[in-house]
Amino acid sequence: MGMIKAKVNGLALDMTTNSPVVILSSSDSDRMLPIWIGHYEALAIAMELSGLSSKRPLTHDLLRSVIQAMGGTVQKVEVTELVNQTFYAKIYIELNGSVVQVDARPSDSIALALKTKVPLFVADELFQIKRGDKTTPDLSDPEALKERLKRINPEDFGKYSL
Repeated sequence: MGMIKAKVNGLALDMTTNSPVVILSSSDSDRMLPIWIGHYEALAIAMELSGLSSKRPLTHDLLRSVIQAMGGTVQKVEVTELVNQTFYAKIYIELNGSVVQVDARPSDSIALALKTKVPLFVADELFQIKRGDKTTPDLSDPEALKERLKRINPEDFGKYSL
């Protein structure tokens, strides 16, 4: 499974589902991967992208602090696969000279990657997903993705409200 370096291209609110969407983009092309996420995770990602912090630690701050207190460091985050419409991710933590892989939701992993300033990778095949049902667009087709993103309120794209 080849991994491609990615970055968070923005956050938006899908007006058809009222769900936040994090848009990941490939560092080597114009391919994008939208992942629908929860509101709390979107808030954590938006705060990090905006350079804002909370008065008290959020869950992702707590996770970072626990890893550091145990002597570990986050090395990287990977969004690894899509199974039954659910994305999976792994957090790689160096601890006591070895690397531990932790299964996690992509939204939590992305928030932690931003907080710890580590690289984010996406499995190459996720940028090439073809969806067969009529309710989900073919996200590997740039035109289909553009059509889906057109239905997102432009004022919300990249400016998820805090």
